[in-house]
Amino acid sequence: MGLDQYAYARRGAPETETRYFDYLDDQGIKQTQTEVQVIYTDQVELAYWRKHPNLQGWMEDLYYSKGGEDEDFNCVDVELTLDDLEQLERAVEGEELPETQGFFFGSDSDEYYKEGDLQFISDARRHIKQGYKIVYTSWW
Repeated sequence: MGLDQYAYARRGAPETETRYFDYLDDQGIKQTQTEVQVIYTDQVELAYWRKHPNLQGWMEDLYYSKGGEDEDFNCVDVELTLDDLEQLERAVEGEELPETQGFFFGSDSDEYYKEGDLQFISDARRHIKQGYKIVYTSWW
């Protein structure tokens, strides 16, 4: 287990896909679980990070500043605008990502990911100009 983080460029209307999974409960009785997944017809993965806790902290702050209401910043999307990307770039270049800790988050990896972070920002800007929305999400 650990902190997995993704950035996507998305365009078009989302579609939902419903999947059904059968399993046996604690008493051995067959149960069916329903999972609804949102799929975008035009989605590009721009970045993947594994245990970049300070980026997670920065994105969490952004999420709540935009009115995010989920108690845990986990498995939720936050959209990044050109202005957000400008602020993120300054934080990365100035080594000002907020120190963030969590049980599954790992340790500070800012230097390790710095070049990749800046490449993500550049790619995200390019995709915004092509009509995409940029979304960050994570799972821990």
